[in-house]
Amino acid sequence: MRRLASPIAVLAVFLASAPAPAKNTGLIFVSNEKTNNLIVLDPKTYQVVKDIKVSRRPRDMHFSADHDKLYVACGDDDVIDILDVARLEVIGRLATGPSPETFALDEKRRRLYVASEETSSLGFIDIDRNAIVRQVPTGAEPEGVFLSEDGATVYVTSEVANLVHRIDAERGEVTGDVVVATRPRRFAATPDGKELWVSAELSGEVTIIDRASFTVAGRIEFLPPGMRKTDVTPVGLVISSDGSAAYVALGRAAHVAVVDVPTRKVQGYILVGKRAWGVALSRDRERLFVANGLGDDVTVIDTRSRKAIISVPVGRVPWGVAIDD
Repeated sequence: MRRLASPIAVLAVFLASAPAPAKNTGLIFVSNEKTNNLIVLDPKTYQVVKDIKVSRRPRDMHFSADHDKLYVACGDDDVIDILDVARLEVIGRLATGPSPETFALDEKRRRLYVASEETSSLGFIDIDRNAIVRQVPTGAEPEGVFLSEDGATVYVTSEVANLVHRIDAERGEVTGDVVVATRPRRFAATPDGKELWVSAELSGEVTIIDRASFTVAGRIEFLPPGMRKTDVTPVGLVISSDGSAAYVALGRAAHVAVVDVPTRKVQGYILVGKRAWGVALSRDRERLFVANGLGDDVTVIDTRSRKAIISVPVGRVPWGVAIDD
């Protein structure tokens, strides 16, 4: 694999040659915090296709709209690595400020929005200039970042303040705050654009926000059979593209909750690995992938039977999953 040899402070450098087309390969990318790599899995056999060395502590990942590139937040090197999906190589790097974890990509405006826990702010990064052009103050330890479908609004969770901030993307100003449950982490939006679901790690629940009124519209609590409430620490969540089901990884409880979105009722729990963290759902909605942070593996779930079908060893402390489909 070809890697950039420049130190961390050097700005992004893109290869001059154009990448070969690579869309809808189905490849499964898993970021591993402790081994500083991405493991790429074949979607049919779940065998390792490639082990890609990246900057230190890779976590959140997002594809470009055409899936030519994959952006990877690498917390210990204060950068976002850029991968060529066709070649499965690192081709560039963007400086972010301290310890990036989650972010949102706005290709129309050529921006990244990156939460910085250490500076309690949301950084606006100009991709073409590779520069932080604005920092918007937030509550302490901002975590989850969600960009509205029209790119006009950015939502950010504050873990310590138990808030969700609404930020005007053009003005770079907080336009509203809403109090949610304890230690909010990640977002998932319903396909109709009406609701934001926010995982609350220390409350063991999901808070539902009505986006039009920007108020709390409901809460869903979780407790798998035989588990203690204190073990239920939801973080990763995803809502199916048809808006029928939500899947919530319950952290130390080692289960994924299945929720009927229209009724907000828990339909069941699926046993997975230790500290279930990041989740990703295939485009056909038939497979759910769960990164088990303390199991060093990924659980693959058949969503129709609601059963785990295989556990795939990956790197140490897997954080998240992204699917090229």
